[in-house]
Amino acid sequence: MHCAQSTRPRAWPFPSDGCTQSVGTGMSKFDLDLEKNPANYQPLTPLRLLDRAADVFPHRTAVIHGSRRYSWSEYADRCRRLARALVAAGIERGDTVAILASNIPAMLEAQFGVPLSGAVLNCINIRLDAIAIAFILQHSETRVMLVDQQFADVAREAVELSGMRIDVVDIEDDEVPGEAAAGQIEYETFLANAPSDAHLSYPEDEWDAIALNYTSGTTGNPKGVVYHHRGAYLNAPSNATTWHVWTCGMRRP
Repeated sequence: MHCAQSTRPRAWPFPSDGCTQSVGTGMSKFDLDLEKNPANYQPLTPLRLLDRAADVFPHRTAVIHGSRRYSWSEYADRCRRLARALVAAGIERGDTVAILASNIPAMLEAQFGVPLSGAVLNCINIRLDAIAIAFILQHSETRVMLVDQQFADVAREAVELSGMRIDVVDIEDDEVPGEAAAGQIEYETFLANAPSDAHLSYPEDEWDAIALNYTSGTTGNPKGVVYHHRGAYLNAPSNATTWHVWTCGMRRP
């Protein structure tokens, strides 16, 4: 039987004149007919966790804010509508969408809605002044900014200082006092106008960016850190495990 000679060096005590099966330069037998496909490989991303929660627990409460209640199905629908509204507004894969808001439903929806549009989410520290926010808007090349009405004044000043053309969406909330609108459209109207046929984007590679976070800039201009889909996904079960250990495990004798 004829065997192709391997170019791999043979180490003692194996004979150097033997022959081994080869499937070609740079490949092994384990590379044949074992290509990635949707059935055996999916990029790690927390976006799939939203899909699963909506499928498995559609009627279980996901969000509570004052008098408002959203089930997982309703929450997922709102996240997807935000994504489609951003796509309709011209957002493309790799664009930056910023949000300046407290812990309100729109902030939760942005965590999934912005990445589902293909964009990178930039959550801005609500304690920063207009100059620092303006720097972040410039450095991140923000295209769209979602603004909690509590921070409309500082957001308006920051956009002006940045000198950039940024589409601003106002988030009104009956639970808190507001300021004069900083943007051109209100958040609920923005979601209501979302086209139902706009394409949702999942990462082509788990190394794709999902979020951009900045420091507070105490020693100079704020510095940005990029998170990828893989890291965000792995952080989710890690946090869940840590929470379980500390809240449940510590109670045991």
